[in-house]
Amino acid sequence: MEGSAAEPVFESVADTGLHDRFRALREELATQVIGQAELVERLLVALLADGHLLVEGAPGLAKTTAVKALAMRVDANFQRVQFTPDLLPSDLTGTDIWRQQEARFEFQPGPLFHNLLLADEINRAPAKVQSALLEAMGERQVTVGGRTYALPQLFLVMATQNPIEQEGTYPLPEAQLDRFLMHVRVGYPEAAAESRILRLVREQARSASHAPPVPPVRLTQAEVFAARMAVLDLHFAPELERYLVELVLASRDARPYDAVLARRIAWGASPRGSIALERCARARAWLAGRDYVMPEDIHAIAADVLRHRVLPSYEATAEGWDGGRLVAELLTRVPLP
Repeated sequence: MEGSAAEPVFESVADTGLHDRFRALREELATQVIGQAELVERLLVALLADGHLLVEGAPGLAKTTAVKALAMRVDANFQRVQFTPDLLPSDLTGTDIWRQQEARFEFQPGPLFHNLLLADEINRAPAKVQSALLEAMGERQVTVGGRTYALPQLFLVMATQNPIEQEGTYPLPEAQLDRFLMHVRVGYPEAAAESRILRLVREQARSASHAPPVPPVRLTQAEVFAARMAVLDLHFAPELERYLVELVLASRDARPYDAVLARRIAWGASPRGSIALERCARARAWLAGRDYVMPEDIHAIAADVLRHRVLPSYEATAEGWDGGRLVAELLTRVPLP
């Protein structure tokens, strides 16, 4: 309404150099991770929201390629760990080594002390190894030999798991799954995207004998931290915040909206789910070039943030319901502000 001073006006962030850098990074990643635009977006959202990513999908869907491509374009060190049944916690955390000449123990850091860590097939490692990783994700530190060591300030874990082959796997406990900011499911690319993948692989094979090109976009860690602060400065309307809270509360008790749906939910999201949903919605809005969060930001990201936090009852599981379907139903039941 003309003359209304109560409604704030927000400038787009699209003209700022920092946002331009992330937009260029997103476009460049899309050329390397073809047909997985949502996975690319979720990786950048996790980077901006300072959280970790669990990616589930069949083999060969560019899960590993995505995090490697991101690592090449951020001024950060990267490590990939293949999780196997014989892996030990010290293989992740590191261990104390006895230096006989100096008569002392010296700590040798493990892969956890890298900025970007790819935990490939996390569900193939036993519970002790999973616990060591998830504790480091939550506490940002590890304890070895009675001493505590802080992890890098920039620390992002992308864990993958294969939904097809379950023999010899150790499913992640639901309480530990809560450590992940998002649980993303990756599907098959479309026909046009698959043709582009074939062309890209042929081009890479031809240039295999040459030195790999230097990525044109390479973010510094300072830019990542500055972008995180910019994300926190976005406007989040009080009405939208109430809607977000109502959505999470409905995951715990959906009876005011649908009594049948309420019986299908065994356990709802904790306050950690509310925090994760708000930060991811902010990050998505910032990537879209806005200074404010919209309901569509919450709707677009809610399933990935909450699917591993909203657990179906035994009856619902028998009927084929999972957390993602429950969240989708909640989005249709809880009214927008």
